[in-house]
Order: sequence, then structure tokens, then C-alpha cells
Amino acid sequence: MSRFDELRARLWALQQELEVEAERLRVQFAQRLTDGGEQLRRRQAALRRRLLPYVLRARPAHLLTVPVIYGLVVPLFVLDLALTVYQQVCFRAWGIERVHRGRYFAFDRHRLAYLNVIEALNCEYCAYANGLLGYAREIAGRTEQYWCPVRHAARVAAPHRQYQQFVAYGDGEAYRRELPILRRRLRPSSGNGAQRQGHGKG
Repeated sequence: MSRFDELRARLWALQQELEVEAERLRVQFAQRLTDGGEQLRRRQAALRRRLLPYVLRARPAHLLTVPVIYGLVVPLFVLDLALTVYQQVCFRAWGIERVHRGRYFAFDRHRLAYLNVIEALNCEYCAYANGLLGYAREIAGRTEQYWCPVRHAARVAAPHRQYQQFVAYGDGEAYRRELPILRRRLRPSSGNGAQRQGHGKG
């Protein structure tokens, strides 16, 4: 095993450990909410800002950019639809495991008692936009793994999860050797493909 492969394996193990710890903390917090019950909810509700003062005290820059922010709603919906059609058509044709869309979206912040209606709406809008981009990133990553699994010569900031298994830039022999292997990993029946990357069939 090369030094790069060793580091990649360690990175994968750390990512799995991080996900396990994040899930543990989520369960722990959910249990606190259950145990604390009404008392915790009242404490949080006391922190909620009333709607009218919240709007009147808003910075002009915040108010002026609202149309720009929410003007992206339609393009985001169009992107969402296009991505879903794309993977349903192309991934089926190529034999790639489809991305489970629902795993990228979490809409739970509206239940936080300390958020007023506007804050809750903003939070859920952010959740949708970021979830959609995560969904798009996974679809794009699987597409790139299928068609061009080659790392760039230049350093890429925050590459997608598939990127680290791509072949080195300029290594033509490795590309020809690894391309069919990397494609097989994307198949639904592959034990170390898309499922190992944390996403199932969509």
C-alpha cells in the first residue's frame, strides 16, 4: 500500500468515526429534549424575539437583500428537478447506484422554540439550499467517477467524497487500469461502491 493509499484509508476511518460521534451527540441532545420536556421548551421560548420588533430592528442591508435571497427559490427548484431527472435517466443507463435524495435534507429547526417565524423560515430555506447542493455534489461526484476519475494537477479545495480514490494526474496506465474498477464500484450490487460512500439507492 502506498503512502497516499494509507493516508486515504486513515482519512476514511476518521470520517466514519466523526459520523458516529455526531450521531451520538444528536441522540444525546434529543434525549435531553425528551427528559427536559416542557421546562426546557419554556426556557427556549423565552429567548424568542417577537416578530414586529425583530423586523423593525433589522439592519437595512438584511431587508434589502431578502428579494435576492428568496429570488433563488425558483432556480433551486428547477435545479432539484433537473438533478432528479438526470440521475434517474443517466444513472439507470450507466448502471450507477442512484443517490438517495432524502438523506441530504433535514427540516427540523422550525421546532426550536427560540426561533420566531421568520428565523424558522430562513433556517429551513438554508437547510433546503444546502441539502440540495449536497445532493448535487454527490450526483456530480459519481458522474465524475464514472467518466473522468483523474485528480487535478492543482490542489482542489474541499473535493467531493469520490475524489480521493481517483487516479493521479498524468498516470495514463493507472487510468486505463482503474477506470473499469472505479466504474464497477458505482454499481448498485457493489459492496464497496456507493453504499460504502454513505448513500443508498434513490
